[in-house]
Amino acid sequence: MAPSGSRSIKRGCQRVLYWIPVLFIALIVAWSYYAYVLQLCIESIEDTGQKVVYLLVYHAIFIMFVWAYWQTIFTKPMNPLKEFHLSYSDKELLEREDRGESQQEILRRIAKDLPIYTRTNSGAIRFCDRCQLLKPDRCHHCSVCDKCILKMDHHCPWVNNCVGFSNYKYFMLFLAYSLLYCLFITATDLQYFIKFWTNGLPDTQAKFHILFLFFSASMFSVSLASLFTYHCWLVCKNRSTLEAVRAPVFRHGTDKNGFSLGVSKNFRQVFGDEVKYWPVPIFSSLGEGCSFPSCLVNLDPEQPSSPTGSNPANKGAAEGRQFPSKPLRESQSRLLTSTPSWTESDNAADKDKKGASNPGMTIENEA
Repeated sequence: MAPSGSRSIKRGCQRVLYWIPVLFIALIVAWSYYAYVLQLCIESIEDTGQKVVYLLVYHAIFIMFVWAYWQTIFTKPMNPLKEFHLSYSDKELLEREDRGESQQEILRRIAKDLPIYTRTNSGAIRFCDRCQLLKPDRCHHCSVCDKCILKMDHHCPWVNNCVGFSNYKYFMLFLAYSLLYCLFITATDLQYFIKFWTNGLPDTQAKFHILFLFFSASMFSVSLASLFTYHCWLVCKNRSTLEAVRAPVFRHGTDKNGFSLGVSKNFRQVFGDEVKYWPVPIFSSLGEGCSFPSCLVNLDPEQPSSPTGSNPANKGAAEGRQFPSKPLRESQSRLLTSTPSWTESDNAADKDKKGASNPGMTIENEA
């Protein structure tokens, strides 16, 4: 009992420590609110019209920033569906096999009816020993959360959460609104920051808040701008941070652009089809996170030859397998079936030519 109790205490202490970066950000934001609203706008700005405009714009950005940050922190990361977990009989069968090749044969048999196209560097089926499941494409095991996370991007200590399929849009909006928040404070505080050095401000405590507010907002703007630019590039390329570091491996080999569908479709895969939801921290990403369309044409021959759901002949098999548990919305289906090549730069003639010369060509799709 003692070792178990010590492990529980250790885990509890770790959970508390993990919240320290979030608490630090919360304190910085709370102080910035006090410094900007009370010390700058109310105490230092004399023009009433300017004061009202500043406060209205500031609170609009502040609300969106806090909302996006909250969603990023408290949105639970999505885990693989039950179809990817081993059954009790499969677990027993896997444990009885000593040789790695025999275990791979079992895993290949299980993966045959699942939309899994990525492999390990050695070409083996991606399997998680801790979660006892076959990893869907773009899924990775987080050592901090101790779970497999769908389309895992990274584990972010500043939100104490895994950034993945369920909250990546929120994370992008958090970066966007936090950058806008810092830039707005820097721009509106600049003239009073200059007055501080020219002795144009009253000798009160407000001038010190104005000074540090400008320094902190400008420094955070630089770091946030670089991070936001990097993740915008990832969205345009349809890559996660993990995939940018180590490209996904398919049956034919490594392909860093294996999931790229073109900039427009890549963006809509994260933010959705409906423009009105793009700036709002509510879930609008396409799909269910377990399978993703791909531009690849050399698919695993052990997998179904065409995407389930896009071919009426496969409808019965899909219904018997009950995968995935939630159907795509109509707008999502349009994105996933609109162009067979998934490359926006290809014209119709090229597609017809490729289809005629390679009748076995298929596209990975969300079931």
